[in-house]
Amino acid sequence: MSDDLLIYDPNGGLPRLLEIMRRLRDPNTGCPWDIEQDFDSIAPYTIEESYEVADAIARKNWPDLEGELGDLLLQTVYHTQMGSEAGLFNFETVVKSVADKMVARHPHVFGDESRDKSADQQTADWEKIKAAERAGKAQTRTLDGVATGLPALTRAVKLQKRAARVGFDWPETAQVIDKLQEEAAELVEARDVLTQTEVEEEYGDLMFVMANLGRHLGVDPETALRSANAKFTRRFEGIEDALSAIGKTPQQSDLAEMDALWDAVKTREKTPE
Repeated sequence: MSDDLLIYDPNGGLPRLLEIMRRLRDPNTGCPWDIEQDFDSIAPYTIEESYEVADAIARKNWPDLEGELGDLLLQTVYHTQMGSEAGLFNFETVVKSVADKMVARHPHVFGDESRDKSADQQTADWEKIKAAERAGKAQTRTLDGVATGLPALTRAVKLQKRAARVGFDWPETAQVIDKLQEEAAELVEARDVLTQTEVEEEYGDLMFVMANLGRHLGVDPETALRSANAKFTRRFEGIEDALSAIGKTPQQSDLAEMDALWDAVKTREKTPE
């Protein structure tokens, strides 16, 4: 099949997508915008598409998820095309790498290890294999390999988990709460007497301990904050709806009125029908 026939073949599958990206990046006939991009410029789009996948899952919108997964796949294709152009790697080597990794990390499925173990034991074994992989890459420090591009709360939890594996962790949740109160007090003090830079530092310390508390409680802070964002959005829109019903906008209201409407929305949500 010629390249053009493949591009317009609705059943062309992955080869079609790879060829589309190759053509978009063609220095002579491709898209000027696509030609100008590099790994750094595309990375933010990759992160954004990952969040849009998570958003579709949270909304349980499966048609949207199908589209968002396609967008995320396109990001992989984009990066591998640029890697191929630079002689670094290509789609086939990326696929081989991840397939080899999955086989190596699941000896209880693809090897001779027993599958008769708990989820906790499987997680521990997984971490041992990953630690051996990091050692092979000369990543010998405890915190090596925790990606700096992760969302800050997610990275905080990963850093804390790594440190906990070597014993650097509070054994009791109560100790984390004590530290949280200490950091909150320091932030209050910083607000009154320190510079904005120092206030930001103290706020960061408080957020780091909040992430640690989530870890001790078995709560993912990113997931919890996304849920809180969704709840805030839903309730504020309830305020707007209530104001609209009496011919007003938030700009025409005041805090006392909107706060009362917020409480009414909150009560409705918590009252069983």
